[in-house]
Amino acid sequence: MTDGPDLPTGTRRVPYTDPGTPDHRSPLRYLWWLVSMQRRRVLLGATWGSLWMCALMLPPYLMSRTIDDGLRARDTGALVGWVAVVLAVGALIAVLGMLRHRTMTFIRADAAFRTVQAVTRHVNRLGTTLPRQVSAGELTHLQAGDTGRIAQTLTITGPGVGAVLAYLAAAVLLVRISPVLAAVVLLGVPLLAVVIGPLMGRLHGAEGRYREEQGALTALAGDLVAGLGVLNGIGGKPMFAGRYRQRSRALVPLGYRVASLTSWVQAVGACLPVVFLAVVTWLGARMAAAGDITVGELVAVYGYVAALLAPVSFFVEGADDLPRGLVAARRVIDILALRPESSGERTRTAPPDGPAELHDPESGLVLRPGQVTALVSARADEARAVVDRLAGYTPSGATWGGVEVSAWETAALRRHVLVSDNESYVFGGTLGSAVAVHGGRTAAEIGRALHAAAAEDLVGLLPGGLDAPLQDRGRNVSGGQLQRLRLARALLADPEVLLLVEPTSALDALTEAAVAARLGAFRAGRTTLVVGTSPLVLGRADRVCHLVDGRVRAAGTHGELLATEPAYATLVLRGDPDARPDAEARPGPDARPDAEARPEADATAEPREGASR
Repeated sequence: MTDGPDLPTGTRRVPYTDPGTPDHRSPLRYLWWLVSMQRRRVLLGATWGSLWMCALMLPPYLMSRTIDDGLRARDTGALVGWVAVVLAVGALIAVLGMLRHRTMTFIRADAAFRTVQAVTRHVNRLGTTLPRQVSAGELTHLQAGDTGRIAQTLTITGPGVGAVLAYLAAAVLLVRISPVLAAVVLLGVPLLAVVIGPLMGRLHGAEGRYREEQGALTALAGDLVAGLGVLNGIGGKPMFAGRYRQRSRALVPLGYRVASLTSWVQAVGACLPVVFLAVVTWLGARMAAAGDITVGELVAVYGYVAALLAPVSFFVEGADDLPRGLVAARRVIDILALRPESSGERTRTAPPDGPAELHDPESGLVLRPGQVTALVSARADEARAVVDRLAGYTPSGATWGGVEVSAWETAALRRHVLVSDNESYVFGGTLGSAVAVHGGRTAAEIGRALHAAAAEDLVGLLPGGLDAPLQDRGRNVSGGQLQRLRLARALLADPEVLLLVEPTSALDALTEAAVAARLGAFRAGRTTLVVGTSPLVLGRADRVCHLVDGRVRAAGTHGELLATEPAYATLVLRGDPDARPDAEARPGPDARPDAEARPEADATAEPREGASR
């Protein structure tokens, strides 16, 4: 369906190979960019729209000739001839209308798809910059509402242009009948704009405020859903739900105001053209009674004005669509104007020639090649900040093999340094495709990754094995099963460096022990970082680093830190004075406190599950 420069004429394919570079200097420039990217189609739409609108003016003229030359003159031949012409013109109008509608549908769809693809492509480039500046709710509302409004605004390029031409054509035809009637028509449409303009101004102002409040409310709802597990764990769900209800109720009066103004605009927009038609018809009837115009010309006047209802309606709709489209385009260009936090030239694409350390100088963390390193912190945000720096999501002086991470080309860095957390998206499809997202993996390879993540039981539990259907976001599996699928997917990717954030927080002791025991063997020879506070995982790590106030305070084995670092022992043992360090270092189901005492358990909505589920 594209008409872009990268595809041959007549090719219809979405998404585009290249949607183009959006002009985000202003909302109007962005709309013009959407027009310029499909110039031929817009020109064709304007042509069909203009021909259709102007053709609407032909039937009144033909009807007047039918009456005057056929009926009044009692000329059967002329009557039949003119009736045949009326029928032919009616068929032509129908064909032009279908071509106009079809072309404008393509134009609107092109604008919508191109906007979605341009925003999606830019969002992918932003990486972690995006969630710090734009909420998920705002993006959802942009896709659900703003994209459609932008697409609707492009209607102006077709019927909008045709409405102007049809209006001028009607005025010329009316001048031939009566200059007075032509003057009334020419002045009547601007008068309609004067009457309805203030209402539209107030409506768009109220809609803008309502859109902002609605976007904030949508963002709040998205945050509530995303954090439902945490809210359930800390008992905060009623408080946040009450806050949502309060803000929702506060939005209701503004919604009623928007609805009220919308109803007035629609009522006035529908009634005034009819009143306008009645006035012109009344004037024409008086002129016909006085003998100034013929009966056929009276019918023509009525037909011209009735046909003008279509362009007048498009004038009203265009005046309503354009401000809304500009507001929606403003939302889009605000996102397109965001820039990734990382800057500078990124040219490196190949990993270090041999084993190399990944170093974060800000925290002092060093990931030794070929080892499983655990990072422990009482503050999850501090640990996540370290991961973001090591992965190149945020600008820093982090290095890999002595070369700064910021020197890497982003796509290449993602292939070699992979972050897996519990927010990673799981796409719908088969179980096998959800684990082997890039394809090209055998069933045996997928099975080994599932085994390492203690997720091999899913193959037997789900009907169809690896071909079992998996819903979008993994909605047909439990939270613990989904977490293990994410881990298996990350392990199967087999990057040089794998950064795992809380990979076992939703698992029970037995399953977590199995994952901890198998992880190191699967990642042998590769560099792995595990962020978490589970003694079962820490006891299996080659090296454990304790992060305090953003800096690594101590490093060693799990047992060494338990014996020498009281703060570390308090954190990982949850303050249990009876816990034995040597027992905590062993990966057994009795080597950890009860799951109910763990903050990870409190932070998940799903019940913790065993490997048998």
